[in-house]
Parts: sequence; structure tokens; C-alpha cells
Amino acid sequence: MPATAQEIATAVARLNRRLRQERQSDLAPTQLLVLAAVAAAGPLTPGALATRERVSPPSITRTVGSLVELGLVVKSEHPEDGRQVVVSVSDLGTKVLAEERERRDAWLYLRLQELDAHDRSVLTEAAGILQRLAES
Repeated sequence: MPATAQEIATAVARLNRRLRQERQSDLAPTQLLVLAAVAAAGPLTPGALATRERVSPPSITRTVGSLVELGLVVKSEHPEDGRQVVVSVSDLGTKVLAEERERRDAWLYLRLQELDAHDRSVLTEAAGILQRLAES
């Protein structure tokens, strides 16, 4: 593996770990990721959510079930297919997600202010590139 790929993977993993350390939630990282995915995508079926997140349907079913129990997401009848359900974020889920993001973003904002304008610009550009890589 080229050194650049290793360096990027290591840096992204370390930053992700550091951001997770800022969490103050009782939610597991997987629960938080699924909650954020539902919030970003809007109402969708568990199958569509599993495909979007590239995880197995049973894994999504377990995670969604735990989020339903916590009142963070709600299941409703699919508008076109009565055999399926649609998952959406509840008001409480929206609040919890906003609080988590606020803590994480506040920490990251302070760290970014320690950088010069050029480095911040490079990171802003890199964020879009990393997002495209993650979605590929």
C-alpha cells in the first residue's frame, strides 16, 4: 500500500477516534451513526438504510430497534407497501443529534482556529474529497 494511502487512513482514523472522545452520549457509536444517517436521508426503509450505510440488514434492524426503544426514531407504515416500514427521526432524536454535533463541532472549531488560513482552506477542500471517497 502506498505511504500516502496509509497516512491518510491513519490520520482519518485518529481524528475520528478523537472526535468520538468528545461524545457525552450514552449512545453507542453505531447508534449515533445510524441516527445521523436517518436524519440525513429522511424517512427510509431499514433495507434502504442498510444499503446506504453498507451494513447487513440484520445489523440495521437491531440498531433501529434499539433507537425505537430509546424514542430516537419512529417506525411508520410505508406509504406504498404495507409489508414494509419507514424509519424517521423523532423530535427527541433530532435534539440528541444536535447536542452531539454541537459538542463535536465546538471542539473541532477550536482546533481549526489554531491553524493558519491556508491549512483551514486545504482541510475544507479535503473534506469534500474525503466525502466523495466515503460515498464511492
